[in-house]
Amino acid sequence: MATDRSRDPEGLTRTEPSAAVILDSNFLFIPHRFRVDIFEELRRLLDRNVRCIVTTPIIDELKLLGSDAKPSLRREVDFALGLTDSCEVMDESLGPGETVDDSILRIALERRFTVATNDAELRKRLRKVGIPVVFLRQKNHLEIDGIAY
Repeated sequence: MATDRSRDPEGLTRTEPSAAVILDSNFLFIPHRFRVDIFEELRRLLDRNVRCIVTTPIIDELKLLGSDAKPSLRREVDFALGLTDSCEVMDESLGPGETVDDSILRIALERRFTVATNDAELRKRLRKVGIPVVFLRQKNHLEIDGIAY
């Protein structure tokens, strides 16, 4: 018989805090490219409810990427943009000279969010300052480097 982790021994429902995870634009390509359900995998990996967050600069980055793309990439971008409908959109602006990756790092530090990305350079920067990072491993499941907030 499966264990219901949302119940305590007396059978009463517990309210566990959810994990807030910023999804980088490249992370949103995983379901289309590798057939991995990132939302279910995040719940499995973190063993709790997950608040998936995208920022307006991430959405803008996706739109820009798809604007002059070949049809195959355009389909992937459209799919990724569709996934943002299942996420909280955080209305943020880029600071002067700030890149999208810089803003992800800043927000994760300020709000203690975990970040989901496959960008090796961003992963390195995040881990250097102690931000937990979720990434795709072996093209079939997610792993985390660090302990999720």
